[in-house]
Amino acid sequence: MIRSMTGFGRAQQVIGGRDILVEIRSVNHRYYEFSARVPRAYGYLEEKLKSYINGRISRGKVEVGVTIANIEGKDALIEVNRTIAKGYVDALRDANEELGLTDDLTLSNLIRLPDIFTVRKTADDEEVIWNDVRTVADEAVENFVAMREKEGTKMKEDVLGRLDLIGRYVDEVERLSPLSAENYRTKLYNRLCEILSDKNIDEQRILTEAAIFADKTAVAEETVRLKSHIRQLEDMLELDEPIGRKLDFLIQEFNRESNTIGSKAQDIAITKIVVDLKSEIEKIREQIQNIE
Repeated sequence: MIRSMTGFGRAQQVIGGRDILVEIRSVNHRYYEFSARVPRAYGYLEEKLKSYINGRISRGKVEVGVTIANIEGKDALIEVNRTIAKGYVDALRDANEELGLTDDLTLSNLIRLPDIFTVRKTADDEEVIWNDVRTVADEAVENFVAMREKEGTKMKEDVLGRLDLIGRYVDEVERLSPLSAENYRTKLYNRLCEILSDKNIDEQRILTEAAIFADKTAVAEETVRLKSHIRQLEDMLELDEPIGRKLDFLIQEFNRESNTIGSKAQDIAITKIVVDLKSEIEKIREQIQNIE
């Protein structure tokens, strides 16, 4: 199944007390180009994601966004700064004695004072977090690939329709090409008769000239190769692997054969067909540029 290089996939799950969101988007590109936006504290995830996604995507400019929110406070360790707390208590009690105040100091009074608590972030287990992110990323990739395949199906249908049209153009060129040589022979004969005002024309000379013209304008080799290229492209579209680069090369061969036919054509009808033929080839080329 062919895939478009344009796609988007999103997944969000709560795992291990963390709300994890992964978004993947891509546009067409000749090669695999990766960039990621991850929280600074989880920078080590970028290379892991790059390798992981490259195993599922061969071409395209891919951007991945990851957000991780702790919803259970598991990454925070809260400790009482006992030294500062004892200092507050001692200072307040000394003040009570000096001023003759009632000692009504309680824990609720103490916790309002600054620097009583110290909040430290607990060390992350990188492997655990990566496994959790990979779980979400896997779902996002599935959604991403599904969108690419859906777009690819539409592109395949479009390309097949244009290949059918190209095949009919080639058939018409094959039909008209021999007629072009015969028309040339007739025109040549009539022209000589007009110039010489004599019907005693050297028929052999005319046949020779017509044969030379037919040889110069013959496009049988080109039409045969074009039909072969059509079959090759149709077969490629059935492959379950990245085919974008192969298609890009093959469509260049389409252009080469059509250009040769155009340069040989001495018939206005064939010339018009070649213009339409090249137009369809160009539309296929534009589609191929976005195929993985």
